[in-house]
Amino acid sequence: MTQIHSLPLENDGVTEDGLTHDDYYRIAESCLPGAGLGGYSLPKDVRFIIAKGEGSRIQDVRGRWYIDYVGGAGALVLGHSHPNVIKAVQAQLPKGLHYFGTLNDVAIRLAKELVEAIPCAERLIFTTTGSEATFYAMRIARAFTGRNKILKFEGAYHGNHDYSAFSMFPSKPSDYPSGRADTGGIPNTVQPTVLVSPYNDLATVEKIVKENRADLAAVIVEPVQRIIFPRPDFLAGLRRICDDNDVLLMFDEVVTGFRLAWGGAQEYFGVIPDLASYGKIVGGGGPLGCVAGRAEIIDLANPRNRGKPNYAYINGTLHGNPIAAAAGLATLAELKRPGFYKALHEKADEFCRACQGVLDRHGLTAIAAGEASFWQILFTKTAPTSYADVMASDVAAARALDLASLKEGLYVLPNVRRFVSAVHTSDDLEDTVRALDNACRTTNT
Repeated sequence: MTQIHSLPLENDGVTEDGLTHDDYYRIAESCLPGAGLGGYSLPKDVRFIIAKGEGSRIQDVRGRWYIDYVGGAGALVLGHSHPNVIKAVQAQLPKGLHYFGTLNDVAIRLAKELVEAIPCAERLIFTTTGSEATFYAMRIARAFTGRNKILKFEGAYHGNHDYSAFSMFPSKPSDYPSGRADTGGIPNTVQPTVLVSPYNDLATVEKIVKENRADLAAVIVEPVQRIIFPRPDFLAGLRRICDDNDVLLMFDEVVTGFRLAWGGAQEYFGVIPDLASYGKIVGGGGPLGCVAGRAEIIDLANPRNRGKPNYAYINGTLHGNPIAAAAGLATLAELKRPGFYKALHEKADEFCRACQGVLDRHGLTAIAAGEASFWQILFTKTAPTSYADVMASDVAAARALDLASLKEGLYVLPNVRRFVSAVHTSDDLEDTVRALDNACRTTNT
Protein backbone atom coordinates (compact mmCIF):
# COMPACT_ATOMS: atom_id res chain seq x y z
CA MET A 1 0.00 0.00 0.00
CA THR A 2 1.33 3.45 -0.90
CA GLN A 3 1.55 5.63 2.18
CA ILE A 4 -0.12 9.01 2.44
CA HIS A 5 1.45 11.65 4.63
CA SER A 6 0.51 14.71 6.60
CA LEU A 7 2.27 17.91 5.54
CA PRO A 8 4.89 19.16 6.05
CA LEU A 9 7.39 16.31 5.85
CA GLU A 10 11.06 16.02 4.91
CA ASN A 11 12.92 18.63 2.88
CA ASP A 12 12.03 18.75 -0.81
CA GLY A 13 13.71 16.01 -2.79
CA VAL A 14 15.35 16.53 -6.15
CA THR A 15 13.55 14.99 -9.13
CA GLU A 16 15.07 13.11 -12.04
CA ASP A 17 15.48 16.34 -14.01
CA GLY A 18 17.32 18.00 -11.12
CA LEU A 19 14.44 20.30 -10.13
CA THR A 20 12.92 20.58 -6.67
CA HIS A 21 9.30 21.31 -5.79
CA ASP A 22 10.22 24.96 -5.25
CA ASP A 23 12.08 25.09 -8.56
CA TYR A 24 8.98 23.91 -10.36
CA TYR A 25 6.85 26.56 -8.69
CA ARG A 26 9.30 29.31 -9.55
CA ILE A 27 9.01 28.26 -13.18
CA ALA A 28 5.22 27.98 -12.95
CA GLU A 29 4.89 31.41 -11.37
CA SER A 30 6.92 32.93 -14.21
CA CYS A 31 5.00 31.14 -16.98
CA LEU A 32 1.45 30.48 -15.78
CA PRO A 33 -1.00 33.05 -14.34
CA GLY A 34 -1.43 32.28 -10.64
CA ALA A 35 0.89 29.29 -11.06
CA GLY A 36 -2.16 27.21 -11.89
CA LEU A 37 -3.80 25.31 -14.70
CA GLY A 38 -7.09 26.96 -15.59
CA GLY A 39 -9.37 27.99 -12.74
CA TYR A 40 -7.62 26.34 -9.79
CA SER A 41 -4.60 27.53 -7.82
CA LEU A 42 -4.07 26.09 -4.35
CA PRO A 43 -2.69 28.14 -1.43
CA LYS A 44 1.07 27.92 -0.92
CA ASP A 45 0.88 25.87 2.27
CA VAL A 46 -0.96 23.00 0.56
CA ARG A 47 -0.05 23.28 -3.10
CA PHE A 48 1.86 20.48 -4.77
CA ILE A 49 2.94 19.27 -8.19
CA ILE A 50 1.74 15.91 -9.46
CA ALA A 51 4.42 13.58 -10.77
CA LYS A 52 2.34 10.45 -11.44
CA GLY A 53 -0.85 8.59 -10.68
CA GLU A 54 -1.33 4.92 -9.80
CA GLY A 55 -4.75 3.45 -9.21
CA SER A 56 -6.55 5.54 -6.59
CA ARG A 57 -3.53 7.67 -5.63
CA ILE A 58 -1.30 10.38 -6.99
CA GLN A 59 2.29 11.18 -6.04
CA ASP A 60 3.85 14.63 -6.04
CA VAL A 61 7.40 15.55 -7.06
CA ARG A 62 8.50 15.26 -3.40
CA GLY A 63 7.40 11.64 -3.27
CA ARG A 64 4.29 12.29 -1.16
CA TRP A 65 1.19 10.25 -1.92
CA TYR A 66 -2.42 11.48 -1.85
CA ILE A 67 -5.68 9.59 -2.16
CA ASP A 68 -7.29 11.05 -5.27
CA TYR A 69 -10.94 12.08 -4.99
CA VAL A 70 -10.77 14.57 -7.87
CA GLY A 71 -10.49 11.74 -10.39
CA GLY A 72 -9.75 13.88 -13.42
CA ALA A 73 -12.99 15.84 -12.78
CA GLY A 74 -14.85 12.54 -12.58
CA ALA A 75 -13.57 10.99 -15.79
CA LEU A 76 -11.20 8.49 -14.18
CA VAL A 77 -13.78 5.95 -13.04
CA LEU A 78 -11.03 3.33 -13.34
CA GLY A 79 -8.44 5.46 -11.57
CA HIS A 80 -4.99 6.21 -12.90
CA SER A 81 -3.03 4.03 -15.33
CA HIS A 82 -5.46 1.13 -15.51
CA PRO A 83 -3.44 -1.71 -17.07
CA ASN A 84 -5.94 -2.45 -19.85
CA VAL A 85 -6.22 1.21 -20.79
CA ILE A 86 -2.42 1.58 -20.84
CA LYS A 87 -2.13 -1.56 -22.96
CA ALA A 88 -4.63 -0.22 -25.50
CA VAL A 89 -2.84 3.13 -25.74
CA GLN A 90 0.55 1.45 -26.11
CA ALA A 91 -0.81 -0.72 -28.92
CA GLN A 92 -2.12 2.35 -30.76
CA LEU A 93 0.91 4.61 -30.27
CA PRO A 94 3.15 3.07 -33.00
CA LYS A 95 0.28 3.53 -35.48
CA GLY A 96 0.15 7.30 -35.05
CA LEU A 97 -0.65 9.95 -32.47
CA HIS A 98 -2.93 12.03 -34.64
CA TYR A 99 -4.77 12.06 -37.97
CA PHE A 100 -7.06 14.67 -39.46
CA GLY A 101 -9.66 15.05 -42.16
CA THR A 102 -10.43 11.37 -42.75
CA LEU A 103 -12.03 8.63 -40.67
CA ASN A 104 -9.89 6.27 -38.62
CA ASP A 105 -10.79 2.74 -37.61
CA VAL A 106 -10.54 3.27 -33.84
CA ALA A 107 -12.88 6.26 -33.84
CA ILE A 108 -15.44 4.31 -35.87
CA ARG A 109 -15.40 1.40 -33.41
CA LEU A 110 -15.81 3.82 -30.51
CA ALA A 111 -18.67 5.65 -32.25
CA LYS A 112 -20.53 2.34 -32.69
CA GLU A 113 -20.06 1.46 -29.01
CA LEU A 114 -21.26 4.88 -27.87
CA VAL A 115 -24.35 4.91 -30.08
CA GLU A 116 -25.30 1.48 -28.75
CA ALA A 117 -24.78 2.56 -25.14
CA ILE A 118 -26.30 6.05 -25.03
CA PRO A 119 -30.12 5.88 -24.93
CA CYS A 120 -30.75 9.08 -26.95
CA ALA A 121 -28.03 8.40 -29.52
CA GLU A 122 -29.02 7.66 -33.09
CA ARG A 123 -25.97 9.55 -34.32
CA LEU A 124 -23.06 11.40 -32.73
CA ILE A 125 -20.33 13.87 -33.51
CA PHE A 126 -16.93 13.77 -31.84
CA THR A 127 -15.44 16.74 -30.01
CA THR A 128 -12.18 17.28 -28.13
CA THR A 129 -13.57 18.37 -24.75
CA GLY A 130 -16.78 18.53 -22.76
CA SER A 131 -16.82 22.31 -23.18
CA GLU A 132 -16.73 21.84 -26.94
CA ALA A 133 -19.52 19.30 -26.65
CA THR A 134 -21.91 21.66 -24.83
CA PHE A 135 -20.95 24.53 -27.16
CA TYR A 136 -21.66 22.44 -30.25
CA ALA A 137 -24.86 21.01 -28.75
CA MET A 138 -26.14 24.56 -28.30
CA ARG A 139 -25.13 25.47 -31.87
CA ILE A 140 -26.90 22.42 -33.28
CA ALA A 141 -30.02 23.15 -31.22
CA ARG A 142 -30.15 26.72 -32.50
CA ALA A 143 -29.62 25.54 -36.09
CA PHE A 144 -32.37 22.91 -35.76
CA THR A 145 -34.98 25.21 -34.21
CA GLY A 146 -34.01 28.51 -35.81
CA ARG A 147 -34.14 30.12 -32.36
CA ASN A 148 -31.44 31.93 -30.38
CA LYS A 149 -31.98 31.38 -26.65
CA ILE A 150 -30.81 28.61 -24.33
CA LEU A 151 -32.11 28.06 -20.78
CA LYS A 152 -29.60 26.81 -18.20
CA PHE A 153 -29.73 26.42 -14.41
CA GLU A 154 -28.20 28.56 -11.71
CA GLY A 155 -24.96 27.04 -10.44
CA ALA A 156 -24.64 24.69 -13.42
CA TYR A 157 -21.27 24.28 -15.10
CA HIS A 158 -21.36 23.58 -18.83
CA GLY A 159 -17.75 24.37 -19.67
CA ASN A 160 -15.67 27.44 -20.38
CA HIS A 161 -17.26 29.03 -23.46
CA ASP A 162 -19.21 32.29 -23.52
CA TYR A 163 -22.67 30.69 -23.64
CA SER A 164 -22.03 28.64 -20.50
CA ALA A 165 -20.33 31.29 -18.35
CA PHE A 166 -23.43 32.79 -16.76
CA SER A 167 -24.47 32.20 -13.13
CA MET A 168 -22.01 29.33 -12.70
CA PHE A 169 -20.71 30.62 -9.36
CA PRO A 170 -23.22 33.23 -8.17
CA SER A 171 -22.79 34.76 -4.73
CA LYS A 172 -26.52 35.48 -4.49
CA PRO A 173 -29.63 34.28 -6.34
CA SER A 174 -30.01 35.47 -9.91
CA ASP A 175 -32.68 37.84 -11.16
CA TYR A 176 -34.41 35.08 -13.11
CA PRO A 177 -34.30 34.63 -16.02
CA SER A 178 -31.33 37.01 -16.26
CA GLY A 179 -27.94 35.64 -15.26
CA ARG A 180 -24.67 37.30 -14.38
CA ALA A 181 -21.52 36.75 -16.43
CA ASP A 182 -18.83 34.93 -14.46
CA THR A 183 -15.96 36.24 -16.55
CA GLY A 184 -14.84 39.30 -18.37
CA GLY A 185 -14.58 39.27 -22.13
CA ILE A 186 -18.11 38.08 -22.97
CA PRO A 187 -19.80 40.30 -25.58
CA ASN A 188 -22.86 42.13 -24.26
CA THR A 189 -24.91 40.62 -27.05
CA VAL A 190 -24.52 37.12 -25.59
CA GLN A 191 -26.27 37.70 -22.24
CA PRO A 192 -29.82 38.07 -23.63
CA THR A 193 -29.48 34.68 -25.33
CA VAL A 194 -28.76 32.80 -22.06
CA LEU A 195 -31.67 32.42 -19.63
CA VAL A 196 -31.27 31.18 -16.05
CA SER A 197 -33.62 29.28 -13.73
CA PRO A 198 -33.19 27.71 -10.28
CA TYR A 199 -32.55 23.96 -10.39
CA ASN A 200 -35.28 21.61 -9.14
CA ASP A 201 -37.95 24.31 -9.59
CA LEU A 202 -40.35 23.19 -12.30
CA ALA A 203 -42.79 26.05 -11.79
CA THR A 204 -40.14 28.67 -12.56
CA VAL A 205 -38.83 26.65 -15.50
CA GLU A 206 -42.29 26.36 -17.01
CA LYS A 207 -42.94 30.08 -16.61
CA ILE A 208 -39.65 31.03 -18.31
CA VAL A 209 -40.11 28.51 -21.12
CA LYS A 210 -43.66 29.64 -21.89
CA GLU A 211 -42.66 33.30 -21.91
CA ASN A 212 -39.71 32.66 -24.25
CA ARG A 213 -40.90 29.72 -26.34
CA ALA A 214 -40.90 31.71 -29.58
CA ASP A 215 -37.14 32.24 -29.33
CA LEU A 216 -36.04 29.36 -27.06
CA ALA A 217 -34.04 26.61 -28.74
CA ALA A 218 -33.30 24.31 -25.80
CA VAL A 219 -33.07 23.70 -22.09
CA ILE A 220 -29.67 22.37 -21.01
CA VAL A 221 -29.32 20.62 -17.67
CA GLU A 222 -26.75 18.68 -15.70
CA PRO A 223 -28.90 15.73 -14.56
CA VAL A 224 -26.82 15.86 -11.38
CA GLN A 225 -25.85 19.48 -10.85
CA ARG A 226 -22.49 19.21 -9.13
CA ILE A 227 -23.56 17.44 -5.90
CA ILE A 228 -27.28 18.26 -6.21
CA PHE A 229 -29.49 15.38 -7.31
CA PRO A 230 -32.81 16.03 -9.04
CA ARG A 231 -36.10 15.69 -7.22
CA PRO A 232 -37.98 12.58 -8.38
CA ASP A 233 -40.19 14.51 -10.79
CA PHE A 234 -37.72 17.14 -12.01
CA LEU A 235 -36.11 15.62 -15.09
CA ALA A 236 -39.37 14.06 -16.24
CA GLY A 237 -40.99 17.45 -15.69
CA LEU A 238 -38.38 19.10 -17.90
CA ARG A 239 -39.10 16.54 -20.61
CA ARG A 240 -42.82 17.35 -20.41
CA ILE A 241 -42.29 21.13 -20.44
CA CYS A 242 -39.98 20.92 -23.44
CA ASP A 243 -42.38 18.68 -25.34
CA ASP A 244 -45.36 20.94 -24.58
CA ASN A 245 -43.50 24.00 -25.85
CA ASP A 246 -41.62 22.49 -28.82
CA VAL A 247 -38.24 23.09 -27.17
CA LEU A 248 -35.28 20.68 -27.24
CA LEU A 249 -34.07 19.05 -24.01
CA MET A 250 -30.29 18.70 -23.68
CA PHE A 251 -28.50 16.68 -21.00
CA ASP A 252 -24.96 17.68 -20.10
CA GLU A 253 -23.60 14.21 -19.34
CA VAL A 254 -19.95 15.22 -19.28
CA VAL A 255 -19.78 13.94 -15.69
CA THR A 256 -22.82 11.67 -15.32
CA GLY A 257 -22.24 9.82 -18.58
CA PHE A 258 -20.79 6.33 -17.95
CA ARG A 259 -20.37 7.21 -14.24
CA LEU A 260 -23.93 6.98 -12.93
CA ALA A 261 -24.70 3.95 -15.09
CA TRP A 262 -23.74 2.35 -18.40
CA GLY A 263 -26.46 4.47 -20.01
CA GLY A 264 -25.59 7.46 -17.83
CA ALA A 265 -28.21 9.69 -16.27
CA GLN A 266 -30.64 8.74 -19.02
CA GLU A 267 -30.66 5.17 -17.78
CA TYR A 268 -30.32 6.06 -14.09
CA PHE A 269 -33.29 8.46 -14.06
CA GLY A 270 -35.28 7.02 -16.97
CA VAL A 271 -35.57 10.27 -18.95
CA ILE A 272 -34.37 10.59 -22.55
CA PRO A 273 -33.25 13.99 -23.92
CA ASP A 274 -33.04 15.09 -27.53
CA LEU A 275 -29.30 15.80 -27.27
CA ALA A 276 -26.59 14.87 -24.79
CA SER A 277 -23.01 16.07 -24.44
CA TYR A 278 -20.10 13.97 -23.17
CA GLY A 279 -16.51 14.73 -22.24
CA LYS A 280 -13.25 13.02 -21.44
CA ILE A 281 -14.73 9.82 -20.03
CA VAL A 282 -15.50 8.64 -23.59
CA GLY A 283 -11.77 9.00 -24.25
CA GLY A 284 -10.74 7.12 -21.12
CA GLY A 285 -9.71 10.45 -19.59
CA GLY A 286 -8.05 11.62 -22.80
CA PRO A 287 -8.94 14.58 -25.05
CA LEU A 288 -12.21 13.36 -26.52
CA GLY A 289 -15.91 14.13 -26.16
CA CYS A 290 -19.06 13.87 -28.21
CA VAL A 291 -22.57 15.15 -28.80
CA ALA A 292 -25.17 12.42 -29.24
CA GLY A 293 -28.82 12.64 -30.15
CA ARG A 294 -31.62 12.17 -32.61
CA ALA A 295 -30.47 11.61 -36.18
CA GLU A 296 -32.52 14.46 -37.65
CA ILE A 297 -30.79 16.89 -35.27
CA ILE A 298 -27.24 15.56 -35.43
CA ASP A 299 -27.43 15.30 -39.22
CA LEU A 300 -27.39 19.08 -39.45
CA ALA A 301 -23.64 18.68 -38.91
CA ASN A 302 -23.29 16.51 -42.02
CA PRO A 303 -20.54 18.20 -44.07
CA ARG A 304 -22.56 17.51 -47.23
CA ASN A 305 -24.98 20.16 -45.95
CA ARG A 306 -22.33 22.86 -46.13
CA GLY A 307 -23.86 26.01 -47.59
CA LYS A 308 -27.42 25.27 -46.44
CA PRO A 309 -28.96 27.84 -44.04
CA ASN A 310 -29.25 25.46 -41.08
CA TYR A 311 -25.92 23.66 -41.56
CA ALA A 312 -24.17 23.34 -38.18
CA TYR A 313 -20.41 23.55 -38.72
CA ILE A 314 -18.52 21.12 -36.48
CA ASN A 315 -14.79 20.63 -36.89
CA GLY A 316 -11.70 19.98 -34.79
CA THR A 317 -8.25 18.65 -35.52
CA LEU A 318 -8.43 16.24 -32.58
CA HIS A 319 -11.99 15.01 -33.14
CA GLY A 320 -11.86 11.21 -33.11
CA ASN A 321 -8.21 11.20 -31.99
CA PRO A 322 -7.05 7.56 -32.26
CA ILE A 323 -5.09 7.50 -28.97
CA ALA A 324 -8.03 8.84 -26.96
CA ALA A 325 -10.43 6.58 -28.86
CA ALA A 326 -8.32 3.53 -27.99
CA ALA A 327 -8.30 4.55 -24.33
CA GLY A 328 -12.06 5.10 -24.49
CA LEU A 329 -12.77 1.67 -25.94
CA ALA A 330 -10.63 0.00 -23.26
CA THR A 331 -12.37 1.98 -20.52
CA LEU A 332 -15.85 1.16 -21.80
CA ALA A 333 -14.94 -2.54 -21.91
CA GLU A 334 -14.25 -2.42 -18.17
CA LEU A 335 -17.39 -0.41 -17.36
CA LYS A 336 -19.49 -2.90 -19.30
CA ARG A 337 -18.57 -5.79 -17.00
CA PRO A 338 -21.57 -7.23 -15.10
CA GLY A 339 -22.02 -5.73 -11.64
CA PHE A 340 -19.58 -2.86 -12.17
CA TYR A 341 -21.96 -0.06 -11.23
CA LYS A 342 -23.58 -1.91 -8.34
CA ALA A 343 -20.15 -2.44 -6.78
CA LEU A 344 -19.13 1.18 -7.41
CA HIS A 345 -22.27 2.62 -5.83
CA GLU A 346 -22.05 0.32 -2.80
CA LYS A 347 -18.42 1.31 -2.27
CA ALA A 348 -19.29 5.02 -2.52
CA ASP A 349 -22.10 4.59 0.01
CA GLU A 350 -19.63 2.96 2.40
CA PHE A 351 -17.15 5.83 2.00
CA CYS A 352 -19.84 8.46 2.60
CA ARG A 353 -21.14 6.66 5.71
CA ALA A 354 -17.62 6.43 7.11
CA CYS A 355 -16.95 10.13 6.50
CA GLN A 356 -20.30 11.07 8.04
CA GLY A 357 -19.34 9.08 11.10
CA VAL A 358 -16.17 11.16 11.48
CA LEU A 359 -18.11 14.43 11.14
CA ASP A 360 -20.66 13.26 13.72
CA ARG A 361 -17.97 12.23 16.22
CA HIS A 362 -16.58 15.75 16.07
CA GLY A 363 -20.01 17.27 16.55
CA LEU A 364 -19.89 19.18 13.28
CA THR A 365 -23.03 20.47 11.58
CA ALA A 366 -21.89 18.97 8.32
CA ILE A 367 -22.92 16.21 5.95
CA ALA A 368 -21.12 13.93 3.54
CA ALA A 369 -23.61 14.69 0.82
CA GLY A 370 -23.93 12.53 -2.22
CA GLU A 371 -25.36 9.58 -4.07
CA ALA A 372 -23.92 6.96 -6.37
CA SER A 373 -20.21 7.87 -6.63
CA PHE A 374 -20.65 11.65 -6.18
CA TRP A 375 -19.86 13.17 -2.78
CA GLN A 376 -18.79 16.32 -0.99
CA ILE A 377 -18.66 17.59 2.58
CA LEU A 378 -21.03 20.51 3.12
CA PHE A 379 -21.56 22.43 6.34
CA THR A 380 -25.34 22.26 6.40
CA LYS A 381 -27.98 20.03 7.97
CA THR A 382 -29.68 18.63 4.87
CA ALA A 383 -28.71 17.73 1.33
CA PRO A 384 -29.09 20.69 -1.06
CA THR A 385 -31.82 20.77 -3.68
CA SER A 386 -30.62 23.94 -5.43
CA TYR A 387 -27.52 26.07 -5.71
CA ALA A 388 -29.16 28.54 -3.32
CA ASP A 389 -28.93 25.83 -0.64
CA VAL A 390 -25.20 25.50 -1.30
CA MET A 391 -24.78 29.28 -1.05
CA ALA A 392 -26.64 29.21 2.27
CA SER A 393 -24.27 26.60 3.73
CA ASP A 394 -21.09 27.53 5.61
CA VAL A 395 -18.80 27.63 2.59
CA ALA A 396 -15.87 29.02 4.59
CA ALA A 397 -15.97 26.16 7.09
CA ALA A 398 -16.10 23.61 4.27
CA ARG A 399 -13.15 25.24 2.56
CA ALA A 400 -11.13 25.20 5.78
CA LEU A 401 -11.82 21.48 6.26
CA ASP A 402 -10.95 20.73 2.63
CA LEU A 403 -7.62 22.55 2.95
CA ALA A 404 -6.88 20.68 6.18
CA SER A 405 -7.74 17.42 4.40
CA LEU A 406 -5.24 18.27 1.67
CA LYS A 407 -2.55 18.65 4.32
CA GLU A 408 -3.47 15.19 5.57
CA GLY A 409 -3.04 13.61 2.14
CA LEU A 410 -6.55 13.67 0.63
CA TYR A 411 -6.59 15.21 -2.83
CA VAL A 412 -9.75 17.30 -2.95
CA LEU A 413 -10.34 20.71 -4.49
CA PRO A 414 -11.77 23.14 -1.91
CA ASN A 415 -15.56 23.50 -2.19
CA VAL A 416 -15.68 21.23 -5.23
CA ARG A 417 -17.48 17.90 -5.54
CA ARG A 418 -15.41 14.74 -5.53
CA PHE A 419 -15.74 11.16 -6.68
CA VAL A 420 -15.25 7.61 -5.51
CA SER A 421 -13.80 5.45 -8.25
CA ALA A 422 -13.75 1.71 -8.85
CA VAL A 423 -10.14 1.41 -7.70
CA HIS A 424 -10.59 2.93 -4.23
CA THR A 425 -9.84 0.23 -1.67
CA SER A 426 -10.49 -0.64 1.96
CA ASP A 427 -7.02 0.73 2.71
CA ASP A 428 -8.08 4.01 1.09
CA LEU A 429 -11.16 4.06 3.28
CA GLU A 430 -9.15 3.51 6.47
CA ASP A 431 -6.62 6.16 5.50
CA THR A 432 -9.39 8.58 4.53
CA VAL A 433 -11.13 8.19 7.87
CA ARG A 434 -7.84 8.75 9.69
CA ALA A 435 -6.96 11.79 7.57
CA LEU A 436 -10.42 13.34 7.87
CA ASP A 437 -10.38 12.79 11.62
CA ASN A 438 -7.08 14.67 11.86
CA ALA A 439 -8.40 17.43 9.61
CA CYS A 440 -11.54 17.82 11.75
CA ARG A 441 -9.42 17.98 14.89
CA THR A 442 -7.25 20.68 13.32
CA THR A 443 -10.14 22.89 12.21
CA ASN A 444 -12.41 22.25 15.22
CA THR A 445 -10.06 23.59 17.90
